[in-house]
Amino acid sequence: MRAAGITCLLSLVLAAPSGALQEEPAVARRFRPLDVFELEFADEPAISPDGSTVVYVRNGFDILSDRRRRALWSIDVASGRHRPVPGATNGSDGAPCWSPDGERLAWISGGQIHLRWLDTGESVALTNLLSSPSGLAWSADGRWLAFSAAVAETPESFVDLPSAPKGADWAPRPRVITQFHYRQDGAGFLDLEYQQVFVLSADGGTPRQLTHGPFDHGGRLAWLPDGSGLVLSANREPEGTAPLDSELWRVDLADGSLEALTDRDGPDASPALSPDGRFVAYTGFDDRRQGYEPTRLWLLELASGETRCLTPELDRSVAAPAWSDDRIWFQYDEHGTTRVASVGIDGGAPRPSPAVDLGGTSLGRPYTSGAFSVSRSGDLAYTRSRPSRPADIAVVPAGAEVPLARTALNEDLLAHKELATIEELRCTSSFDGLALQAWVAKPPGFDPEQTYPLILEIHGGPFAAYGPHFSAELELYAAAGYMVLYANPRGSTSYGQDFGNAIHHAYPGHDYDDLMSVVDALLERGQVDPERLYVTGGSGGGVLTSWIVGRTDRFRAAVVAKPVIHWTSFVLTADAYDFFVQYWFPGPPWEHQEHYWRRSPLSLVGNVTTPTMLLTGEADYRTPISESEQYYQALQLQGVETALVRVPDASHGIAARPSHLMAKALHVLAWFERYGGTGD
Repeated sequence: MRAAGITCLLSLVLAAPSGALQEEPAVARRFRPLDVFELEFADEPAISPDGSTVVYVRNGFDILSDRRRRALWSIDVASGRHRPVPGATNGSDGAPCWSPDGERLAWISGGQIHLRWLDTGESVALTNLLSSPSGLAWSADGRWLAFSAAVAETPESFVDLPSAPKGADWAPRPRVITQFHYRQDGAGFLDLEYQQVFVLSADGGTPRQLTHGPFDHGGRLAWLPDGSGLVLSANREPEGTAPLDSELWRVDLADGSLEALTDRDGPDASPALSPDGRFVAYTGFDDRRQGYEPTRLWLLELASGETRCLTPELDRSVAAPAWSDDRIWFQYDEHGTTRVASVGIDGGAPRPSPAVDLGGTSLGRPYTSGAFSVSRSGDLAYTRSRPSRPADIAVVPAGAEVPLARTALNEDLLAHKELATIEELRCTSSFDGLALQAWVAKPPGFDPEQTYPLILEIHGGPFAAYGPHFSAELELYAAAGYMVLYANPRGSTSYGQDFGNAIHHAYPGHDYDDLMSVVDALLERGQVDPERLYVTGGSGGGVLTSWIVGRTDRFRAAVVAKPVIHWTSFVLTADAYDFFVQYWFPGPPWEHQEHYWRRSPLSLVGNVTTPTMLLTGEADYRTPISESEQYYQALQLQGVETALVRVPDASHGIAARPSHLMAKALHVLAWFERYGGTGD
């Protein structure tokens, strides 16, 4: 029977039977939609050079502005004393950066660089910039700060339009686009500008621009110990030709001249100078144009130019190298969790640290995440993840074997809540016996003698990973009475190169078999009602959700969030189109159209009978809403029950604003309730 489609705006809440969306006294202690506004999480820890103090960004949400608010807080490591940093609590503070002597703290707030003297408590804004800075870095002598900021170029005039008469109400002038990258998800249409590097006296004054030209010079900046220059990473290839081919460059402070320190086909990034100035630790790989390539830790000796890989046997991507006196620290993902380890300059097996539970900074869905900071002597501060809490700050003093918890930001909200319980599930794929890892979020008050409806929630990426981390969306689903199953199918990170590259030029594909296998493994436990299965996912998870309903009708309903439906239209409208066409496909669509089509969920739309909702941000430039629109109209033509939820002003990260996170979860629940949900 054909049912009329429903186009839903954010303001529309779909009617649902009593149950998941109706709060009753018995469930009053469960996680509720408005609780999202009360969540807090720690991020950007910066430990002082002597390891005595941690400054971090305390994130919360303003219910009136529907925006994230950030403030700097400090922790005395020994006592645990916890207090705000005076002058750094205005709601937009971040990027704390200690001076080498530990006597001053720089940070960014309101698009300007601020400085605080610890001995007097005085604070001042050092800059009056036109664009927001990033990548703050102190020189070794504490006299200078380096940063990067956007510098606008003057576009060539295309036509000479007459000026409107005074008082006239003419239409806006046409936008003429000539640059390769002209729009970006989360930023919209881009002005003609490039990130350039500046240096600024720590006593204030006028910043001096060091780099120039039509290239972005940003990211992490590292000072040479003698203050004669900086090391940075930049891709100075013509736009669109080699999107990942960055090199390390030495920038001379005197004249801004550039010298390439590396030269290979592949990314070289995140430079970190050793305390003695002899070595640069950095990350990178030899580019083979694969969908997934693990990033290794490398060491460059500045005097000789010799480079060598320090983690050749670690089959995981490393990130964020940082030096203590004699070791290089880094983080990496391992089976859905994030860890910190270290190596010496001679390499060898990485030495694991007790910091094995980084994460908790991705509130919407349970992605791997997290950050750490290390002192001169090897004291670690990091964002600690737990399944029942967003990120807190923990510290591992040098030589200690157990982390010290130093914040408990959500005890006032969550300690008295009945939350989901997370349980790991292991199984093998029905396709080839590949070992798979998944997790089950069980609803509060779970009774093993009952059966529950199931939501299969699929991660995006596809080169990403879920893990046992706090997730507001999963908590809302579990609070509504669902078991929630989430897995890392082939293509996920944190399991090595072969596992990640199993979908190279073949996605979506046998991910389907992996996901059906974890569903079947959970069904074997007898705790899930096989007649009440539901499926949803966003981005790459939206791809797989639309692929699943084209392959099977075992799910009662589906919600496809921000998907790719037709790979040809995707690569020709997405913001990073040069990357996608070179790394995810063997070539452009006009040379490989059959390849693009057979991997497109649109090719299976004729098989779909599952009621399917589409949900996408109207300002999404990663997987543009045109992808959802064409699938919605195809489903309409097929007579499939469908709805299109357009989230105003939302980019690809729909959950960036708390109200959008709530709206996303509530629309998912309402759609599932419409087709049985938690009812009989």
